[in-house]
Amino acid sequence: MSISLNVNGKVVFVDVDPSTPILWALRDNLSMTGTKFGCGMALCGACTVHLDGVAIRSCVTPVSAVAGKRITTIEAQTTDLIGKAVIEAWVKHDVAQCGYCQSGQVMSAAALLRTNKKPTDADIDAAMAGNVCRCGTYQRIRAAIKDASTTLVKA
Repeated sequence: MSISLNVNGKVVFVDVDPSTPILWALRDNLSMTGTKFGCGMALCGACTVHLDGVAIRSCVTPVSAVAGKRITTIEAQTTDLIGKAVIEAWVKHDVAQCGYCQSGQVMSAAALLRTNKKPTDADIDAAMAGNVCRCGTYQRIRAAIKDASTTLVKA
């Protein structure tokens, strides 16, 4: 079945079963591999994308649930003011070690900063709680989010 999706501002068609998770439509049908598979149960955050600007877990969200909504992936973050600020802060603070979780981390951080330009530590902890980093770079993640926040407030 051909399903229309709005991905990163472009309408695309995927030939998948409506119950197929967005993650697999992105990776297998659209060759967009920036969004990662981690647990398949929405517990680790590696698969995080934005749906109408809100961070969601693409591994458990079927394509049938996103009709008429905008999906934004890690691939679009370099052209977005907030996404770019987050990525630059990630590099500045040397956040990534193995890097596997980082696309999900960046997407969650960007969603936070879209709604809260000056998050507190508690705000950051709450927004990032569903993102697991097995390398344990949580302190650098928090520092990068604060840095990106400062950059955005000045902009």
